[in-house]
Amino acid sequence: MKHLLIITVTSLVMLFATPTKAQQNPDSLAIQTILQEEVSSWNGGDAQTYSKHFAENGTFTNIRGMFFTGHQQFLERHVEIFKGMFAKTVLQQDVVSFRFLSKDVAIVETLTWITGFSKNGSPKAIHVDSKGRLHTRLLQVLQKQAGDWKIVVYHNVDLKPDTPVPAHQ
Repeated sequence: MKHLLIITVTSLVMLFATPTKAQQNPDSLAIQTILQEEVSSWNGGDAQTYSKHFAENGTFTNIRGMFFTGHQQFLERHVEIFKGMFAKTVLQQDVVSFRFLSKDVAIVETLTWITGFSKNGSPKAIHVDSKGRLHTRLLQVLQKQAGDWKIVVYHNVDLKPDTPVPAHQ
């Protein structure tokens, strides 16, 4: 019995002390870095950095359902919104799902919270909660191209009032 206890405790220590595969995987770390850069560049109003990982032929659907193709359109749209309706807003992003479909394709889904809208309020036709936060669900498909991870699909939808979302502080 004593040996069983020692083996169990040792196994648990090894399990919790060993980094997970995602922590060791350079591709996972690269994608996590992209997500962190999205947050910091959004919060700095930096459309150039926010767009740098978007693929030349990537597709983008925004929260209003507008569809765009290509890096240049993605960049231009973010230059516009960072100067306009989303100027000086703050983005928070929580990963809901992150998985690899193959060694060169990954899907990341996040819940986002955007705060800090101007005194005029949030953009029209966009629902914000009682604390003035816009909630969205962002799905990104990333593909490794020439050794770098690029966003090839970026699909963002605002969550409607009756959609349950996890509590966020």
